[in-house]
Amino acid sequence: MRTLLPLFGAVLALGVAPASAQSVISAKSGLVSYIQGTVYLGDQAVEINPNTTKFPEMKENEVLRTEDGLAEVLLPPGFTLRLGANSSIRMITNRLIDTRIELLTGSGIVDALEAPKDVAVTVVCKGGTISLAKAGHYRFDAEPARLRVFAGLANVEMAGQNFAVTAGKMLSLEGQSASVEKFDKNDLDALENWSHRRSELTAMANVSAARRGGCRNSLYNGGSSGCWSWNPYFGLYTYIPLNGHYCDWTGYCYYSPNAAYRLFYRPPTPTYNSGNGGGGYYPSMGATSSGYSGAMASSPAASASPSVAASSGTSSASSAGASSVGHGSAGGGGRGH
Repeated sequence: MRTLLPLFGAVLALGVAPASAQSVISAKSGLVSYIQGTVYLGDQAVEINPNTTKFPEMKENEVLRTEDGLAEVLLPPGFTLRLGANSSIRMITNRLIDTRIELLTGSGIVDALEAPKDVAVTVVCKGGTISLAKAGHYRFDAEPARLRVFAGLANVEMAGQNFAVTAGKMLSLEGQSASVEKFDKNDLDALENWSHRRSELTAMANVSAARRGGCRNSLYNGGSSGCWSWNPYFGLYTYIPLNGHYCDWTGYCYYSPNAAYRLFYRPPTPTYNSGNGGGGYYPSMGATSSGYSGAMASSPAASASPSVAASSGTSSASSAGASSVGHGSAGGGGRGH
């Protein structure tokens, strides 16, 4: 906890600076939130201005494809699709309560922090129709066609058969005879590593976004899940749960406004000293039950001016490889606390 105090102090400073953009998100799945390299939506090259919250959206039956690029697409709140190079997907239906995507070529990853019962996310790949039944980390490949579940549970319908694919298992999506097999979860490629870095950045952006009001300014905050909230300091969308906090399969955590306040912003609990000096109330510098230490309040970053705070947000985002909010916390697979 002590090693993360400077980072938490910087995040605290970000939370008190005035927000320059509202937390807005489409009422449908398919917002293209981030790209690298060459990416096309239909026949048009995708261009994203990081200084605005206006992003292209996938309409039903539209195809998003990458050449020498990468793309990130927001699905229902808590579900993120990341597309590898030389890959393409088709949006079958973009309703928040029933999102269906087809992987046409290449590879894609779906990270699910929550899997509410009133939200369905389905991926079609070759001969398989895959329903994501639990929070987790799911990898899809078109050549060879297969599903790998790093965390979570996927229910697959293929060739008149039903398969339950659990964590650490894979299923071929080609041919008439298929079986669930083990795979090495440590065998990672460039797409997995990029997705991991994006998850780290998204988790870092969560705390200050939750501090600034969470889902209050979001266009979508209904149902039993949270919302996507824009953090202008990090220049990206992050997930805000409605209650508690949720951690992904690698340990990066996302906090609701109340949980963030209790863990990072609640002032130290005062203690009473009745010694010979007369007694009185003094703030305690020890850690509280929430893990917050009074020492954090003395961090230089915590008292930075708004202009310094904005600068801190930029440097924090760019140094994600060396920092992590919530990494290593208990949880995983999206379990709320």
